[in-house]
Amino acid sequence: MTVARAAAAGALALAVALAVWLLLFKGDGGTEYTLLFQNAGQLVKGDDVQVGGRPVGSVRDIELTSDNRAAIKVTVREPYAPLREGTQAVIRLTSLSGIANRYVALTPGPGGAKELPDGATLREDATTDVVDLDQIFNTLDKKTSGDLAGVIKGFARQYQGKGAKVGQSAKYFNPLLSTSRDLVNQVTEDEGALTRFLVNSSRAVETIAERRDDLTNLVTNANTTAAAIGSENAALARALGLLPTTLKRANTTFMNLRATLDDLDTLVDVSKPATKDLAPFLRRLRPLIAAARPTVRDLRRVVSLDGPNNDLVDATRKMPGLERVAKPAFANGTKALKKLYPVLQFVRPYTPDLVGWFRDFGEGASNYDANGHFARIQPIFNAFSFTDNAAGGVLRPIVPSHRFDGYQTRVIRRCPGAATQRPADNSAPFTDGGTVDCDPSLALPGP
Repeated sequence: MTVARAAAAGALALAVALAVWLLLFKGDGGTEYTLLFQNAGQLVKGDDVQVGGRPVGSVRDIELTSDNRAAIKVTVREPYAPLREGTQAVIRLTSLSGIANRYVALTPGPGGAKELPDGATLREDATTDVVDLDQIFNTLDKKTSGDLAGVIKGFARQYQGKGAKVGQSAKYFNPLLSTSRDLVNQVTEDEGALTRFLVNSSRAVETIAERRDDLTNLVTNANTTAAAIGSENAALARALGLLPTTLKRANTTFMNLRATLDDLDTLVDVSKPATKDLAPFLRRLRPLIAAARPTVRDLRRVVSLDGPNNDLVDATRKMPGLERVAKPAFANGTKALKKLYPVLQFVRPYTPDLVGWFRDFGEGASNYDANGHFARIQPIFNAFSFTDNAAGGVLRPIVPSHRFDGYQTRVIRRCPGAATQRPADNSAPFTDGGTVDCDPSLALPGP
């Protein structure tokens, strides 16, 4: 062996020894830190230590502390070492399908923070354990996990024997994403229009939210309408059967409608200047419409109310009969008025004489005393009885022979103030705390 070959072999052996020493004793030459976790999260020696998805070190050792914590020793290379105070460490997974695919993700502290020395320890307040998929499943109760298993089995049955079609769908998934990106780029190209669209959509949603009661009623009424249509399915089927013939016959009408719509365009163009103030008018009209709801509700009750002979619909139904009865009476009344007209024309000049006669007759038939005329007054008691019912108060005449029945059998003890209806403050009838000998129930009905 020549001297040159011996020197080359010695240099190679020295290089191999140096590499072994660097790998086994010096590692990657980075700064070493200890990270304390609640558990090791299935980390193994050699797993990566990353910052922003870039490997900057590796896991050197895993030990169990005396308080059952996992002490993970890692090395971090420059320029990411040394770490600074405020650094956070999280154990992450590259995917949910693997087991030994964990790595430690570091979030370096602020650039102005104090540097951590070699061998420093990041305690539990600076570390976050990994959440395995099994931990999520363990939080589910028996019923939920069973339902989830049913969903997975359902997907399996859905895709069973359809692998080729699923693969073809996956083939077009990437073009779908690309075209979706182009669509998003086109939508965001005019940011002003997009902003106006979002603002107007927000206003529209707010307006709909303000009218949620009306919308609820609309949905309810639509549901009732759909149910009513469904109950008439036989008639609906017959109507659908006649619809093609109706549309065929209406074709001529629709063709003529085109010319009408062309003429209507002229009317619309002329009407546009007149309708520019319509929106402010409708906004001002909204409070009136809101205030008119009770009136419309009462009007609806007047038009249609449960029960017989109590609303406008029933009155309208009886109008033909009333017209048949009243028509001859109106005709006879008209003839009578026409015949009375000459009489009134004749009597009209004598109206002052007729009025004077009534006046003088009254003076001649009146009562006199030393002071002149006097009135003769005769009180009439209990001429009517009042009945209060749902249809309104009704006065019914009392037979004259029965008007004094109450006075003949007993004395009616009315309280002071009972001659009129009770006031709102209940100050009448007056009983003076019960000291007045009267019956407070004897008061006029009504408000």
